[in-house]
Amino acid sequence: MSDDAATTDESVAPEESNEAVPELHGCLVGSSLGQTVVFPSREQYVDLVKALADDGYLMCVDLAGVDYLEFMDRPLPASVDAQRFEVAVNLLDTVGCRRIRLRVQVPESDAVLPSLFDLHPGTEAMEREAFDMFGIEFSDHPDLTRILMPEDWVGHPLRKDYDVGRIPVQFKEANS
Repeated sequence: MSDDAATTDESVAPEESNEAVPELHGCLVGSSLGQTVVFPSREQYVDLVKALADDGYLMCVDLAGVDYLEFMDRPLPASVDAQRFEVAVNLLDTVGCRRIRLRVQVPESDAVLPSLFDLHPGTEAMEREAFDMFGIEFSDHPDLTRILMPEDWVGHPLRKDYDVGRIPVQFKEANS
């Protein structure tokens, strides 16, 4: 599928349009700033990534967690149920010079998503970061432990409801 094939703006609800809702491998497709965006459910996520690999998207260039605590009314296709957390994945087809983004909604009450490690081993650290900073777990991950914060750290610092703390900076040779 070319980037031009998905022209529906993700902010437009499908019911408001006379056009058929575009899909890719059974998942809703939108567009954002000229980039194809696919909205798989958690159940479709791994199968979609496998299918996209067969389509030439062999490189995962980014995987990141997002907390939309205060932006639950963000633009999404009408049939996509907005959740507090989202995992955004950017895949690249280096031969066809194409890029595609996946946006998976992850509910706060069950913040678990399957790991992509078996398909894209390079996601190991990115999934650990999303776990460490947001508390999103990745099932079947080989080593889902903290990567940025100390192991005994309580909480997930990039959550919007995480208390802002303060660790005093100590300068070398400063007068105390």
